[in-house]
Amino acid sequence: MKVYPGQQVGGVEADMMAANELNAHASLQSSSKAAACQNIQILLGGFETKTGEQWLAFRNDGKYSAADYAKVSSEKMSKYLGEQKLWNPFEKDVTIKRRSKFVLKLLQGAMRGLAYMHDHDRLHQSLGAASVVLNTMVEKDSAYLVPRLRDLAFSVDIRHSQPEENSRSPSDELWRRASAAGAFTPMEKRAFGIADDIYEAGLLFAYLAFIPFCEAGVMDSLSLRRLLENTFQLDLDAMREYCLADDRLLEAVKFLDLGAGAGWELLQAMLNRDFRKRPIADAVLSHRFMAGDFL
Repeated sequence: MKVYPGQQVGGVEADMMAANELNAHASLQSSSKAAACQNIQILLGGFETKTGEQWLAFRNDGKYSAADYAKVSSEKMSKYLGEQKLWNPFEKDVTIKRRSKFVLKLLQGAMRGLAYMHDHDRLHQSLGAASVVLNTMVEKDSAYLVPRLRDLAFSVDIRHSQPEENSRSPSDELWRRASAAGAFTPMEKRAFGIADDIYEAGLLFAYLAFIPFCEAGVMDSLSLRRLLENTFQLDLDAMREYCLADDRLLEAVKFLDLGAGAGWELLQAMLNRDFRKRPIADAVLSHRFMAGDFL
């Protein structure tokens, strides 16, 4: 269950967010489509209480998020790599390989969900570790892992031929940024919106490449974003050199080094400064790093 406060508490914005999330799921789960994507959370229905609260009911496909998984994984890294150093080399290799497979499966599912949304004219616009729900956090059960996208309150409908700037619309800020980036025609704005989702997916990729492979407290989402955007200005080669010099980040570097540096290559493409050069979701899924053949 997910609840939005009534207008007395949340104002009209809360009602708009609830309505937008409901409409997004209704569109993506439309019976006119052959089958709903298994990588998007299923909305069962919704209702409004007498006090004005908006409730949405979702199918229970898991109570954990990718953020929960990353937190638990980093705490395990602290246990085995911390002062006690209880990890023997064989156990470490097995665990890291299992973790790499789990993270790749998580990323594949998240990108399939995003690809489905884009194919059906919807942007997510709030993609992050907390907005990916998991049915398991047990790494040895990665074969049964089904990640699902949720939190579509800020999603944007791009079916219309002319994206409009409307101060009361959740897409208003997006289209302003599109214009600032040189996207003026409807097709350019649509391309910008899709590329904007891909950029956020790239940040999610970076988060899952670092947090689960580092000890707790070594890296967090805000620090990682600052490193990427401010310190290294989205230069992933420079960031790799920096990370190589810090023993606490070595496992993350090794993960992105898999496939002869395929992880860094894909991450650099998704975080390209020029939105026109970022890959679409289907291209991300077909990248050799996502295939995971090296594992």
